[in-house]
Amino acid sequence: MLFPVKKILCTTDFSEASYAGIEVANEMALKDSADVVLVHVTAPVPVLGAPHHATPVAFDVPAYQQEFVDKTEETIQHVSKTKFDESLNVKTRVEVGYAADEVARIAEDEGVDLIVISTHGHTGFQRFLLGSVTERVIRYAPCPVLSVRAPAEE
Repeated sequence: MLFPVKKILCTTDFSEASYAGIEVANEMALKDSADVVLVHVTAPVPVLGAPHHATPVAFDVPAYQQEFVDKTEETIQHVSKTKFDESLNVKTRVEVGYAADEVARIAEDEGVDLIVISTHGHTGFQRFLLGSVTERVIRYAPCPVLSVRAPAEE
């Protein structure tokens, strides 16, 4: 790179594709002695409005969301310990929101120099349906973004 990279934000959705990005972030962090912020963004639990005359449902949405976040934090801790070199300083963050918006916000908050994000490489109708988080992160990021193409499936 043409500039010193001191802090890298790397995203994961816990897929094999995202681990390709983690591998690149790990190598870059080792080369530049950079810190890493490993991020997973989970979508908010959707809440459907019930008619006013309906019987209230005994479902605690905030508690469910928190339980999901807690389990995700356990998973991201495991990923940080098994996928990154033990000599690196890796901070983990689990956020609730819309992935592209949250990644850009976290990059700004953390003052990162580079975002490393994997792309699944969807094209055509599948991309139209799913959209591209990577594309939106590139558009909104406050710093350079390195997009890592996931290895082709066998």
